[in-house]
Amino acid sequence: MDYPRYNPDSPNDPLSEEELQALDTLLQDLPSEATMPIDAIDGFLTALLVGPAEVLGSLPTADWLPLVWGGDGDNGAPFPSNQKRKRTTVLILRHLQSIACQLRDAPEAWEPIFSVADDGEREWADAGDWCTGFLQATDLAPDAWAPFFDHPTLGPALLPIALLGGDVEADAATDLDNPEVRDQLSRAAADAVMQLMQDPS
Repeated sequence: MDYPRYNPDSPNDPLSEEELQALDTLLQDLPSEATMPIDAIDGFLTALLVGPAEVLGSLPTADWLPLVWGGDGDNGAPFPSNQKRKRTTVLILRHLQSIACQLRDAPEAWEPIFSVADDGEREWADAGDWCTGFLQATDLAPDAWAPFFDHPTLGPALLPIALLGGDVEADAATDLDNPEVRDQLSRAAADAVMQLMQDPS
Protein backbone atom coordinates (compact mmCIF):
# COMPACT_ATOMS: atom_id res chain seq x y z
CA MET A 1 0.00 0.00 0.00
CA ASP A 2 1.38 3.41 -0.97
CA TYR A 3 1.05 6.25 1.54
CA PRO A 4 2.27 9.86 1.39
CA ARG A 5 5.36 10.64 3.45
CA TYR A 6 5.14 13.04 6.36
CA ASN A 7 6.27 16.49 5.28
CA PRO A 8 7.50 18.60 8.23
CA ASP A 9 7.07 21.72 6.08
CA SER A 10 3.40 21.09 5.38
CA PRO A 11 0.86 23.68 6.61
CA ASN A 12 -0.28 23.34 10.18
CA ASP A 13 -4.00 22.59 10.15
CA PRO A 14 -4.88 21.23 13.62
CA LEU A 15 -7.82 18.89 13.91
CA SER A 16 -10.90 20.36 15.54
CA GLU A 17 -12.59 18.51 18.38
CA GLU A 18 -15.18 17.33 15.88
CA GLU A 19 -12.48 16.02 13.54
CA LEU A 20 -10.69 14.23 16.37
CA GLN A 21 -13.98 12.58 17.28
CA ALA A 22 -14.61 11.73 13.63
CA LEU A 23 -11.16 10.13 13.37
CA ASP A 24 -11.77 8.10 16.50
CA THR A 25 -15.16 6.99 15.19
CA LEU A 26 -13.72 6.08 11.79
CA LEU A 27 -11.14 3.86 13.42
CA GLN A 28 -13.31 2.29 16.09
CA ASP A 29 -15.86 1.31 13.43
CA LEU A 30 -13.23 -0.75 11.58
CA PRO A 31 -13.33 -4.56 11.93
CA SER A 32 -10.00 -4.73 13.76
CA GLU A 33 -9.31 -5.44 17.40
CA ALA A 34 -5.90 -3.75 17.19
CA THR A 35 -7.15 -0.28 16.27
CA MET A 36 -5.68 2.44 18.48
CA PRO A 37 -7.97 4.80 20.42
CA ILE A 38 -7.34 8.49 19.85
CA ASP A 39 -5.18 8.95 22.96
CA ALA A 40 -2.94 6.02 21.91
CA ILE A 41 -2.60 7.59 18.46
CA ASP A 42 -1.55 10.85 20.10
CA GLY A 43 1.13 9.06 22.13
CA PHE A 44 2.27 7.05 19.10
CA LEU A 45 2.69 10.16 16.94
CA THR A 46 4.38 12.07 19.76
CA ALA A 47 7.00 9.35 20.14
CA LEU A 48 7.69 9.43 16.41
CA LEU A 49 8.39 13.15 16.71
CA VAL A 50 10.50 13.28 19.89
CA GLY A 51 12.40 10.03 19.41
CA PRO A 52 15.45 9.31 17.29
CA ALA A 53 15.26 11.55 14.23
CA GLU A 54 16.12 8.75 11.86
CA VAL A 55 12.95 6.81 12.71
CA LEU A 56 10.35 9.18 11.25
CA GLY A 57 12.86 10.52 8.74
CA SER A 58 13.76 7.19 7.20
CA LEU A 59 10.84 4.83 7.78
CA PRO A 60 8.38 4.59 4.88
CA THR A 61 4.93 5.71 5.99
CA ALA A 62 3.62 2.22 5.24
CA ASP A 63 5.90 0.89 8.01
CA TRP A 64 4.25 2.90 10.76
CA LEU A 65 0.92 4.40 9.71
CA PRO A 66 -1.07 1.12 9.36
CA LEU A 67 -0.21 0.25 12.97
CA VAL A 68 -2.79 2.88 13.93
CA TRP A 69 -5.58 0.67 12.59
CA GLY A 70 -3.98 -2.70 13.27
CA GLY A 71 -2.31 -3.24 9.90
CA ASP A 72 -3.46 -3.48 6.31
CA GLY A 73 -3.38 -7.23 5.94
CA ASP A 74 -2.92 -9.00 2.62
CA ASN A 75 -5.95 -7.51 0.91
CA GLY A 76 -5.80 -3.95 2.17
CA ALA A 77 -8.27 -4.55 5.00
CA PRO A 78 -9.78 -3.26 7.21
CA PHE A 79 -11.06 -0.20 5.31
CA PRO A 80 -14.28 -0.67 3.37
CA SER A 81 -13.17 1.86 0.72
CA ASN A 82 -10.09 3.74 -0.47
CA GLN A 83 -11.94 6.97 0.28
CA LYS A 84 -12.13 6.13 3.99
CA ARG A 85 -8.49 5.04 4.00
CA LYS A 86 -7.46 8.34 2.39
CA ARG A 87 -9.62 10.36 4.79
CA THR A 88 -8.09 8.58 7.78
CA THR A 89 -4.55 9.04 6.45
CA VAL A 90 -5.08 12.77 5.90
CA LEU A 91 -6.46 13.26 9.41
CA ILE A 92 -3.58 11.37 11.03
CA LEU A 93 -0.90 13.26 9.07
CA ARG A 94 -2.58 16.56 9.97
CA HIS A 95 -2.56 15.59 13.64
CA LEU A 96 1.10 14.58 13.39
CA GLN A 97 1.98 17.98 11.95
CA SER A 98 -0.11 19.73 14.59
CA ILE A 99 1.79 17.98 17.41
CA ALA A 100 5.10 18.76 15.69
CA CYS A 101 4.29 22.46 15.43
CA GLN A 102 3.07 22.64 19.03
CA LEU A 103 6.21 21.01 20.36
CA ARG A 104 8.43 23.18 18.18
CA ASP A 105 6.70 26.55 18.47
CA ALA A 106 4.82 26.49 21.78
CA PRO A 107 5.92 23.53 23.92
CA GLU A 108 4.56 25.19 27.06
CA ALA A 109 1.07 25.08 25.51
CA TRP A 110 1.32 21.45 24.33
CA GLU A 111 -1.39 19.22 25.78
CA PRO A 112 -1.28 15.47 25.16
CA ILE A 113 -4.58 13.66 24.75
CA PHE A 114 -5.04 11.66 27.96
CA SER A 115 -8.09 9.82 29.16
CA VAL A 116 -9.75 11.32 32.23
CA ALA A 117 -11.12 9.32 35.14
CA ASP A 118 -13.78 10.89 37.33
CA ASP A 119 -14.43 9.70 40.88
CA GLY A 120 -17.29 12.15 41.42
CA GLU A 121 -15.15 14.67 43.28
CA ARG A 122 -12.30 15.41 40.91
CA GLU A 123 -10.80 14.36 37.60
CA TRP A 124 -7.67 12.29 37.26
CA ALA A 125 -5.48 12.11 34.18
CA ASP A 126 -4.87 8.59 32.92
CA ALA A 127 -2.22 8.26 30.21
CA GLY A 128 -2.36 4.46 30.04
CA ASP A 129 -3.46 4.27 26.41
CA TRP A 130 -1.29 7.25 25.44
CA CYS A 131 1.77 5.50 26.90
CA THR A 132 0.88 2.24 25.16
CA GLY A 133 0.79 4.11 21.87
CA PHE A 134 4.09 5.82 22.68
CA LEU A 135 5.75 2.46 23.34
CA GLN A 136 4.38 1.02 20.11
CA ALA A 137 6.35 3.72 18.31
CA THR A 138 9.52 2.87 20.23
CA ASP A 139 9.08 -0.76 19.15
CA LEU A 140 9.52 0.35 15.54
CA ALA A 141 13.21 1.01 16.21
CA PRO A 142 14.24 -0.56 19.54
CA ASP A 143 17.98 -0.24 18.82
CA ALA A 144 17.64 3.47 18.10
CA TRP A 145 15.56 3.99 21.27
CA ALA A 146 17.82 1.91 23.54
CA PRO A 147 20.23 4.80 24.31
CA PHE A 148 17.27 6.91 25.41
CA PHE A 149 16.04 4.30 27.89
CA ASP A 150 19.61 3.66 29.10
CA HIS A 151 20.47 7.35 29.45
CA PRO A 152 21.16 8.40 33.09
CA THR A 153 18.52 11.16 33.05
CA LEU A 154 16.23 10.28 30.14
CA GLY A 155 15.87 6.67 31.25
CA PRO A 156 14.31 7.53 34.63
CA ALA A 157 12.19 10.22 32.95
CA LEU A 158 10.78 7.59 30.56
CA LEU A 159 9.98 5.16 33.37
CA PRO A 160 6.41 6.50 33.97
CA ILE A 161 5.66 5.86 30.28
CA ALA A 162 6.99 2.32 30.58
CA LEU A 163 4.98 1.73 33.75
CA LEU A 164 1.66 3.04 32.43
CA GLY A 165 2.23 1.41 29.06
CA GLY A 166 2.77 -1.99 30.66
CA ASP A 167 6.38 -2.35 29.53
CA VAL A 168 7.75 -2.43 33.08
CA GLU A 169 6.19 -4.12 36.08
CA ALA A 170 5.37 -1.79 38.96
CA ASP A 171 6.99 -2.40 42.32
CA ALA A 172 4.98 -3.05 45.46
CA ALA A 173 4.97 0.63 46.38
CA THR A 174 3.39 1.71 43.08
CA ASP A 175 -0.32 0.96 43.00
CA LEU A 176 -1.35 1.38 39.37
CA ASP A 177 -4.98 0.83 40.36
CA ASN A 178 -4.89 4.04 42.39
CA PRO A 179 -6.17 6.96 40.25
CA GLU A 180 -3.94 9.42 42.11
CA VAL A 181 -0.86 7.34 41.29
CA ARG A 182 -1.92 7.12 37.65
CA ASP A 183 -2.52 10.87 37.59
CA GLN A 184 0.99 11.56 38.94
CA LEU A 185 2.59 9.14 36.49
CA SER A 186 0.59 10.65 33.64
CA ARG A 187 1.87 14.13 34.42
CA ALA A 188 5.40 12.71 34.64
CA ALA A 189 4.91 11.09 31.21
CA ALA A 190 4.14 14.52 29.74
CA ASP A 191 7.22 15.93 31.50
CA ALA A 192 9.31 13.17 29.89
CA VAL A 193 8.36 14.48 26.45
CA MET A 194 9.61 17.93 27.42
CA GLN A 195 12.86 16.39 28.64
CA LEU A 196 13.28 14.53 25.38
CA MET A 197 12.80 17.81 23.52
CA GLN A 198 15.50 19.50 25.61
CA ASP A 199 18.00 16.65 25.69
CA PRO A 200 17.43 14.20 22.83
CA SER A 201 20.94 12.76 23.11
